[in-house]
Amino acid sequence: MNEEQINPGEENHRFSNHFKSKLPLEALQQSMDRVQQELRKIIVGQEELMELLMVGLLSKGHILIEGVPGVAKTITSKIFAKTLKTQFSRIQCTPDLMPSDVLGTSVFDMNASRFEFRRGPIFSNIVLIDEINRSPAKTQSALFEVMEERQVTMEGKHYPMEFPFMVLATQNPIEQEGTYTLPEAQLDRFLFKINVDYPSFEEEVMILQGHLGRGHSDPLQGIQPMLSPDEIEEFQNLTSQVTVDKELLAYIASLVTKTRNHPHLFLGASPRASLAIMRASQGFAAISGRDFVIPEDVKKSLAPVLRHRIILAPEREMEGMNAEAVIAAIVKVVPVPR
Repeated sequence: MNEEQINPGEENHRFSNHFKSKLPLEALQQSMDRVQQELRKIIVGQEELMELLMVGLLSKGHILIEGVPGVAKTITSKIFAKTLKTQFSRIQCTPDLMPSDVLGTSVFDMNASRFEFRRGPIFSNIVLIDEINRSPAKTQSALFEVMEERQVTMEGKHYPMEFPFMVLATQNPIEQEGTYTLPEAQLDRFLFKINVDYPSFEEEVMILQGHLGRGHSDPLQGIQPMLSPDEIEEFQNLTSQVTVDKELLAYIASLVTKTRNHPHLFLGASPRASLAIMRASQGFAAISGRDFVIPEDVKKSLAPVLRHRIILAPEREMEGMNAEAVIAAIVKVVPVPR
């Protein structure tokens, strides 16, 4: 039987025979369903975006959301943050945004005769960095440490972030004036890059009907917080315990390794990408109520994990090829574990 003859149902059945459910995932699955229901009160369509936001939360990852203006990138992020019983802050990026505007700065206290560190807006739980590619390189580099190590170092002193900490960043792929391309090192710190497309005709009609029905009321008023920090920590710990078979670990490694010698790619994915695929696969399994990963979980993770970590060869880019096409080609040639 070759790869084309194996359907997802057969894969699921084959791998489900290896494991018995051991993790109590019912509460996790129900909570994620409730979060999704809250998002659907306002958001029409965008099913992939909502699912990846939840998987990102369970996988302790940061998310980059890319799309043209007006496709609900910011409002979806704000509603998602409101479904959590956590603090939320928003940073609007501009070309003159300085690192101190994000991280904070030391201010001299006249009464105490000493400098005190005043924390910036990055010190929150869910941080929305709007139009991140409008911030200059110096400010973008200031985010490296806090995204990777979840701490800020100022004047030799470490300031850890409170749990949970998640960055949601948005960017516009079309506008070029006044923007700065994110360096590869920063892109690699995002678990997912989600491409948000235009809604369908039917979805756009539903959007118009929803706005007409709400009138001038604030759409966020009806959103109820669903998850506490303790519940988030519990669900993240459960997700990390989801079983990944050795054959699937080899499958993930094979897929990522294939990007490093692919003729259509100038830059392949790093080992951080392999870890991201594994963690995301565990997240997809957990929200499906399974305590084991199947090949379909890995495949669902590939595009959002890899699309911002690989660079096309210049000649292929000029031909109109994109990262998703290369990823799909790699999936076809790497055998699925039997």
